[in-house]
Amino acid sequence: MKKTVFKNALLVTPESVTEGDLACSDGVITGVGGSCGAEGADVVDCEGAWLIPGLVELHTDNLERYMIPRPKVVWPEALPAFFAHDAQIAASGITTVFDAMAVGEYFNKGRIAMLARSVDALERARRSGYLRADHFLHLRCELADPRLASLFPEVSGCPALRLLSLMDNTPGDRQWRDLGSWRTHYSDIKNWKDDAGFAQDIRALKAQRDACFDENLAMVLGFAKKHGIPLASHDDTTAEQVDAAVRDGVVICEFPTTMEAARRAAERGLMVTLGAPNIVRGQSSTKNVSAMDVAEAGCLSCLSSDYVPASLLEAVFILKDRGVMSLPEAMRLVTLNPARTAGLTDRGALKEGLRADLCLVTLCGNSPIVRGVWKAGTRVF
Repeated sequence: MKKTVFKNALLVTPESVTEGDLACSDGVITGVGGSCGAEGADVVDCEGAWLIPGLVELHTDNLERYMIPRPKVVWPEALPAFFAHDAQIAASGITTVFDAMAVGEYFNKGRIAMLARSVDALERARRSGYLRADHFLHLRCELADPRLASLFPEVSGCPALRLLSLMDNTPGDRQWRDLGSWRTHYSDIKNWKDDAGFAQDIRALKAQRDACFDENLAMVLGFAKKHGIPLASHDDTTAEQVDAAVRDGVVICEFPTTMEAARRAAERGLMVTLGAPNIVRGQSSTKNVSAMDVAEAGCLSCLSSDYVPASLLEAVFILKDRGVMSLPEAMRLVTLNPARTAGLTDRGALKEGLRADLCLVTLCGNSPIVRGVWKAGTRVF
């Protein structure tokens, strides 16, 4: 029996921060708080640093930066790219991650090209036994793309699939209700020479959505119901969109774009998830609602690192330092809350009987620094 005792720690439980020890045996937490006997155990002296649960990330696009490290540069081997991504995830304190992969897109052809390769790399990496973090698959289903009907069956059989999100990135709606932001975002891919050409593309994309949306939605909802996979809605903007998501069986409201949608989602009992980079930067990158405002309104229940893995911990300490939440409250946004919403009942808190997914954190100035990470009691960083 492998036993490890973490001594002299500030233990961040879901309810409080206490000084004491934590013990684990064979990957499971066996004691939290007080003084844990260390006879015959490996001892880790935490030196007064915070010991927190390993972070749980439900939506990250981070793999893309390794698969396509520069525009039009596709990395030739997907597996090394995946392990590089995994290393950064672990170094950020994340022990459970849902790799979000786009099934459908508008002008970003790279995402479509790398979809099957990314899912294959995920499966091979999981089988290898060399991953530092637990990886699951999150398929982002672009309901406005007619290619979804053929792409989805090709990747939905992946054993790691544990989350589906409903997307509609049609310009003029949801995330891209500000057409100027959409135009700027895609300007490096589509060089619109005049407003007439831009307007023509908008009309074409809306017509494309109208032709395939209902059929795509029915396909994804049917698959989720059959296989018991949680659903997230993406970029809800109005209370009516939130209500529609609830009717569809959605449990996560990902990145609501307005306070109206965030409030409605909280009222309807959805897991309101916003980007940690939004907290760190103090604003949305697409002129949407401030995550800090949502947190101050008491509507925020989960954070996602989205495109910056290290932002999870940074956002937690910003919320604490600004007095918006206590440290245990803020830590639940990136540990217990996402774990339970995803149906992972074996992790997410420093509690006896749960997996010993742990992260040791200290501060450099006001910035949290990850000093060590353990997955199921084994050190991975």
